[in-house]
Amino acid sequence: MTYYPSRDAWQARPPLELGLYPDGLAAAIDYHGAHETKWRRDFLTDAGRYIGVADEPPAPDDVLGPVRPRGGPNGVVLRGGYIAAEWGDTGRADMTFSVAKSYLATLAGIAVVRGLIRAIDDPVRGYSLDDALESAQNRSITWRHLLEQTSEWQGALWGKPDTIDHNRDVGKSELGSAVKGQPRPLRPPGTLWEYNDVRVNRLSLSLLQLFRQPLPDVLRTSVMDPIRASAGWEWRPYRNSYVDIDGLRMPSVPGGSHWGGGLWMSSRDHARFGLLIGRGGRWDGRQVLPESWISEMRRPCAINPQYGLLWWLNTGRTLFPCAPESSYAARGAGSNLIWLDPEHDLVVVVRWIDAASVDGFLTLILDSVAR
Repeated sequence: MTYYPSRDAWQARPPLELGLYPDGLAAAIDYHGAHETKWRRDFLTDAGRYIGVADEPPAPDDVLGPVRPRGGPNGVVLRGGYIAAEWGDTGRADMTFSVAKSYLATLAGIAVVRGLIRAIDDPVRGYSLDDALESAQNRSITWRHLLEQTSEWQGALWGKPDTIDHNRDVGKSELGSAVKGQPRPLRPPGTLWEYNDVRVNRLSLSLLQLFRQPLPDVLRTSVMDPIRASAGWEWRPYRNSYVDIDGLRMPSVPGGSHWGGGLWMSSRDHARFGLLIGRGGRWDGRQVLPESWISEMRRPCAINPQYGLLWWLNTGRTLFPCAPESSYAARGAGSNLIWLDPEHDLVVVVRWIDAASVDGFLTLILDSVAR
């Protein structure tokens, strides 16, 4: 099946016509409703702090970007491009957190297509962007290092030092019980995987300097408009993340919502994006992204096989034990998930589910597969 939704209409089909048991999908939806994230809808902790900085010491100006309260649990299941199940308000543009990182990886692919990045194993300093990559620690950092989160970039950006995410344990850590934010000796680029939002924001700024155009504009014209997404999504910068390029003041957008801002998008628009990636970058006869770049994003990082280029992989069925090893995902705190299962031709978007319950939810989705 090769159906692509139009801009204004998206066909739904009875699950059985798509090879899915309706009772199985209903069980998955009920499970989501019973396992909503524990995050408050205003994103504040009991102490009144924004959830994104809850594991950091209180500091002046610790929240840099706007924050929008979230909606309720919602999601959509696609098979063959058709909607097999949908629940909650899937048209609401909510904060997306680190799902935005996978969109940054897509923009890096656009930069490769346009010849702005000649090869992702090139040192970034060779592109004459600014002097933040000239130090002895940073001069050998490549585009791949930034995209794999192995760069060990040293510096501060938008008032946040790289040390603020030292020892951060997201999905994997070889650093034992070290405390997040406790500075540690840096290693050579490419030798340590660490989930570090300051360094992802460094990638975003570097891509802005390449395109010389705000990244939301590039994403809209190169990806979201071709896949007929809505006009309701936003990518919000921090209040201090602006630079002058060619005499114009341009926003540098973050690769998450750690300190506010970030990509605000509906589940339906995320599902379109997931369908594009799952179909090898093709959309209704147009090759929006090269299939080779989709494959590159899914190549396991040598020192963290559960990670590709800002996409989470299921290598060894470690991330999603219930799912095929070939499945992969864009993930964000909260939890927000775009899950792609090429083996079963499934695209699943689920929003605001308890993180520990994701595998249980996906188990029920897979149990619904009849053929």
